[in-house]
Amino acid sequence: MPHHASAKKRMKTNARDRAKNKSVKSLIRRANQDLAAVMNGAAEDAEKALRKAHSVLDKAAKKGVIPKPRADRKKARLARAVHKAQSK
Repeated sequence: MPHHASAKKRMKTNARDRAKNKSVKSLIRRANQDLAAVMNGAAEDAEKALRKAHSVLDKAAKKGVIPKPRADRKKARLARAVHKAQSK
């Protein structure tokens, strides 16, 4: 256990931030799973799920949960996968 008041506060804030980050990361995984489920289906559904996944990634990067380059890389890979699946 921490001995100083500032260290005690850091424990609290770290726990709070960890919970927020965990929830945002689960939203990212959920959006990716939803996209994977509709990827080979109708083009409209896939594009809608892709937009949702892009939005979730952008919000996570904006909040600092993941770095911006990682969000951009994931968005590019998801878009490429969707368009490849749609072209088949």
